[in-house]
Amino acid sequence: MEAFYRTHAYLVEHTNAPVRRDLMDEINWNDRLIGIKGMRGVGKTTFLLQYAKEKFGTDRSCLYINMNNFYFSNHSLLDFAKQFQQRGGKVLLIDQVFKQPNWSEELRACYDQLPNLKIVFTGSSVMRLKDENPQLNDIVKSYNLRGFSFREFLNLQTGMKFRSYSLDEILKNHEQLAKGILAKVRPLDYLQDYMHHGFYPFFLEKRNFSENLLKTMNMMVEVDILLIKQIELKYLSKIKKLLYLLAVDGSKAPNVSQLAGEIQTSRATVMNYIKYLADARLINIVYPIGEEFPKKPSRIMMHNPNLMFPIYPVRVEERDVLETFFVNSMWKDHKVNKGDKHASFYVDGTLPFKICTEGMKIKNNPDTIYVQHKSELGRGNKIPLWLFGFLY
Repeated sequence: MEAFYRTHAYLVEHTNAPVRRDLMDEINWNDRLIGIKGMRGVGKTTFLLQYAKEKFGTDRSCLYINMNNFYFSNHSLLDFAKQFQQRGGKVLLIDQVFKQPNWSEELRACYDQLPNLKIVFTGSSVMRLKDENPQLNDIVKSYNLRGFSFREFLNLQTGMKFRSYSLDEILKNHEQLAKGILAKVRPLDYLQDYMHHGFYPFFLEKRNFSENLLKTMNMMVEVDILLIKQIELKYLSKIKKLLYLLAVDGSKAPNVSQLAGEIQTSRATVMNYIKYLADARLINIVYPIGEEFPKKPSRIMMHNPNLMFPIYPVRVEERDVLETFFVNSMWKDHKVNKGDKHASFYVDGTLPFKICTEGMKIKNNPDTIYVQHKSELGRGNKIPLWLFGFLY
């Protein structure tokens, strides 16, 4: 047990989160079982350690453990939790819980047998905490940690402390909000960098970002999809090829029959793989209003703009990048559906948005919200694209 305390102390001491994530204040930390999901690379480990540092400091009543530790190949999580509680432990932070066989049953046993112990655990975005683990249904509170928003990236790069805005605030007060931000910084000077490398916190590391992102993308498929969905290793190449084909095809409706032929599997399997890639946050699936999986998507997009650049040879079209940025920013709290001839997308079933590239002629429809790329300041129903990066 002392080895775990030493590791915890070292990690907490050397944790320095460059941006305090808003999720820290959104979680009800009084709940006894809290699950924090998120795609690989968005900083779930740092988030746990930052919580320990902020709330507990050097207090040994809080302990961080990682299920990658070989100790857990021969010891149950319940036994460890009991030992920890006997030593005065109150909060157990468990990283990569899915690496433990029967992890959901173990969490349930800890919850039932150790009522004075609080557990916070991280897991992959691929995990369906409640749908696939009914034993946790009534006890776990689940949250999602996302990559950096454009606002968080801007705060990090400029030292500012801009807050997030709701969609309603942006729609009603975008001119006033943008003027307040523009008085302090020019967001367009930073937007292209964010599109290329700002979503994943590891851009701060002194390593080649594209290589690091490719490695992360491979891990999403090899671990988050294959391991969690218990797919045989021999199908790995098919899923990777599917992701590549979707990426090079660009943002459009998939030809499912053609994809099935190219990766030599059935249409149903292709649709399942597409769903897994979406769960892993590698792609976003856009449906017409009223439709959802397993219907054929009207568009498949990369999950965030950063993912569009390292796959070669992809011709990164400006419109695709802008639309990917918009959809990814919206996705946290809103539903995005296919648009029509007047709109690129419908948000929450009723709000039509049209994404406009620089120099594009606009036939002004008062019912449509025009999202303009190279515009610093909007007017009326014309809103600058960068401001939607402040939604979280």
